[in-house]
Amino acid sequence: MSRPPLPPFTAETAAQKARLAEDAWNGRDPERVSLAYTEDSVWRNRAEFISGRDEIVAFLKRKWARELDYRLIKEVWTWNDNRIAVRFAYEWRDDSGHWFRSYGNENWEFDADGLMRRRIASINDMPIAESERKYHWPLGRRPDDHPGLSELGL
Repeated sequence: MSRPPLPPFTAETAAQKARLAEDAWNGRDPERVSLAYTEDSVWRNRAEFISGRDEIVAFLKRKWARELDYRLIKEVWTWNDNRIAVRFAYEWRDDSGHWFRSYGNENWEFDADGLMRRRIASINDMPIAESERKYHWPLGRRPDDHPGLSELGL
């Protein structure tokens, strides 16, 4: 299975890859998201270590059951050959109605078919007031005309 764009990455293809990942995660479909990763993909997400698509699906189901009204923006930080580093921020609320903005960085490594074989994520959560939210598009894909992280001052 091939997942273009493929390495080696350019500025354009790294940005495409990041946007495809953002779109998939904003769709909040764990099975669909898992198909962007190798069957034996290895993750570190905060302090959790995940291996393989089945664990990715289980992790994402738990994540999106807890992080309600999830909206994410990713931005390429740098790239080289088969690796991309992104920074991101997402907003979500818990089941008590408290809002958060989570900031983080991810390091991605891809195989020759464009599947991610390694994902290393560092993330911090910041409580925000609902009035401080910056992401107001309907759930799902971020509209093309919605500002990115840099434009939002994040």
